[in-house]
Amino acid sequence: MNLEELEVIELLRLQADVTKELKRRNIVRTQNNPLGDYTEWLVAQKMNLALENNSAAGYDAKSEAGVTFQIKGRRVTPSSPSRQLSAIRNYDAKEFDYLVAVIYNEEFNIEAAYLIPHEVIGDYARHRMHVNAHILLMSGAITRDPRIMEISEQLSG
Repeated sequence: MNLEELEVIELLRLQADVTKELKRRNIVRTQNNPLGDYTEWLVAQKMNLALENNSAAGYDAKSEAGVTFQIKGRRVTPSSPSRQLSAIRNYDAKEFDYLVAVIYNEEFNIEAAYLIPHEVIGDYARHRMHVNAHILLMSGAITRDPRIMEISEQLSG
């Protein structure tokens, strides 16, 4: 197999199969390793955003107009069906304008993707002292809130 000939999604699926086997062998404990970086890359490509370097605090990408975006991805699997995003740090500092949340299925296909204004997050996220961050679950009422935009087609196309 020549990895250079594979599409990005094929590489991710291969990685998922390898990680699944490593988990079966009790070598690794999770299946989400490359997801964050891939999600940031995908969103930046599809939304024409410039990725910030990893040391940028509070946001991951910026539009030409200066609008800032925090980008989160979550892969749901039968053994890990939670739609809880990773920690949102310093929410009250308002370091980003929008959160882009992308939910993938086990095969890295986009199940759902949302563009969420910063102020909406505060209505649904809960601050957790033990991680000193806000935690947001992408299910239920937030997914039906009229202030957010479902953008799966934009990211998939």
